[in-house]
Amino acid sequence: MPENYAYWISTAMLTSLYLASATLYIVKRDWVRQTLVELNYPASYLVPLMIVVKVLGPLAILWRVSVPLSDLAYAGILFHLLLSGSAHLGVRKPKGALPSVIGLVLLVVSFTTQNAARDTPSPYAQTWQHSQVILN
Repeated sequence: MPENYAYWISTAMLTSLYLASATLYIVKRDWVRQTLVELNYPASYLVPLMIVVKVLGPLAILWRVSVPLSDLAYAGILFHLLLSGSAHLGVRKPKGALPSVIGLVLLVVSFTTQNAARDTPSPYAQTWQHSQVILN
């Protein structure tokens, strides 16, 4: 039962983080573009793409229409958070990496507890849980 709560709380918080970020990309478009330029990213086409990704990724996890699609969304969010955090650290702005670190923690909790909360298990999360049992 605690795993069920951990899954839903971490998934809701991760979704909130991503939807707040997508909203920020829409509302403060100029500031976001300037920040991306400072991080050496091409902001002109990246901003619209990231808005779509930041909305669809968490929705794929929440709705879980398909387990492979949900697992793909987890992988995409993982790579996004790693790249985002490393980009901020690369330009010596560690405070900018804080949302990525928080997101990574939420992502790991959500991914590792998803099989306890969902009817259709993910084969990858199950493998992760078995690995923890073997290592302990």
